[in-house]
Amino acid sequence: MKKKLVVLTGAGISAESGIKTFRDSDGLWEGHDVMEVATPEGWRKNQELVLDFYNKRRQQLKEVEPNLGHRILAELEQDFDVHIITQNVDDLHERAGSTKVLHLHGELLKVRSTRNRDLILDWPDDLYTGDLDENGHQLRPHIVWFGEDVPALEEAIEITETADYFAVIGTSLQVYPAAGLISYTYSITPVFYIDPKPIAIPNIQNKVEVISKVASEGVAELRERLFEIEKIS
Repeated sequence: MKKKLVVLTGAGISAESGIKTFRDSDGLWEGHDVMEVATPEGWRKNQELVLDFYNKRRQQLKEVEPNLGHRILAELEQDFDVHIITQNVDDLHERAGSTKVLHLHGELLKVRSTRNRDLILDWPDDLYTGDLDENGHQLRPHIVWFGEDVPALEEAIEITETADYFAVIGTSLQVYPAAGLISYTYSITPVFYIDPKPIAIPNIQNKVEVISKVASEGVAELRERLFEIEKIS
């Protein structure tokens, strides 16, 4: 039976494909205050701005490709039972070939009803005011905004609790509840932390192996370490 590798990914892995993040730019995301475009309050204040913002992000996503980090994680499915828990809303893991991907913060290429969050539709193109669900309610981006619950969290915890290996890639470990997932690993579970600017991980009993590299280089080193431990040639 394959060992279970659970991977928590963040903005750092997508950044190498050209998707801009806001963690390194004073809270601005593509020139916008995240409170204007990524909160329920922002939606109520200026729906048109929010829709336009995500329409542009959707178009940007079509112009980028998965990078080496995404591809190696997909290839690791040949030797491990790989489960990816991502904070990213892009589809780069899926396009690279990963088959078990859980999106904590929603998906850019989906929309949902403003009245029923379980009514979710695939939506690869622009979304406008007047685009309605089957019951006549406005559709919104299927994104977990700041201040909203994270519906996939319980599933993420269940996946994490059964990990034989746990890796954190390209995330600042500052955004909760995602950052708290690491605390659900068993103390004997090896943890690998890949980030060019790693921070100290508080309240963690596991042995953490830090790989201070960008995501693509770090994932390549992670593969070597896992193969070494499992003696895979």
